Amino acid sequence: MALNDNATLVVGSGNYLTAPVGTAMPDDLLVPVSPWQNVGHTSLEDVFGITSEGGEATTIGSLQNKSLRTKYSARTETMTFTLQQFDTAALRLYFGANAPILSDGSVGVPADPVPTQSAFLAVFVDGENHFGFYAPKAEIYRADDMAIADTESLAGLPLGVKPMVYGSNVWTYAVTPLGGTVATGAMAGSPGSFSPAGAVAPSSLAALDAVIATPSTAWKSGEHVVLGDSSKAFWDGSGWKTGTAA
Repeated sequence: MALNDNATLVVGSGNYLTAPVGTAMPDDLLVPVSPWQNVGHTSLEDVFGITSEGGEATTIGSLQNKSLRTKYSARTETMTFTLQQFDTAALRLYFGANAPILSDGSVGVPADPVPTQSAFLAVFVDGENHFGFYAPKAEIYRADDMAIADTESLAGLPLGVKPMVYGSNVWTYAVTPLGGTVATGAMAGSPGSFSPAGAVAPSSLAALDAVIATPSTAWKSGEHVVLGDSSKAFWDGSGWKTGTAA
């Protein structure tokens, strides 16, 4: 795997959104339009997490090979974050979709709560990068007990989002990769190009180590590729060098 500096992530901001079950991922994650709706303010400290249950490994063997194969049990995953709004919509995400609205406007806590079913989207922004988790179908319900610990921090409602299989999908949720497609090849030119099509230029000379040069013989005078740090590099027949082929 090649180094890809553009694929690192430091979350600067983010949003969590819901929509009716089956709603497609928005074309622009930074500007999701209706029917996607923001769930509200969330914790700056407990940003996001994924917990899982299951996935235990069982070794299966034969008389001749005691560890012939490994079988894994089904794994259930839950995304977690803390909602910091206490309006009606937020309370029903936490206490249950069937929480009744009472005559005085308060929210009743149901004896037999039902999770909210919806499509779910989490988008995290890091400068010009953005990264998302998308589930076309998920169940949203309380992930932990609520506790108000002090008078100086925002109180929160810990929520769990359990992605589920939707329709004929063989997956429960999708994750958008950062940094684009990693380059695996470089074609000589003035300047040259990287492959596969749309691949991100390696960030530096060191990141070229895993990139295969075409042709594999020394490049001709003036041929080079432009790297992510705007420097130039060429193949001399045995390795990558800084600059333009002489």
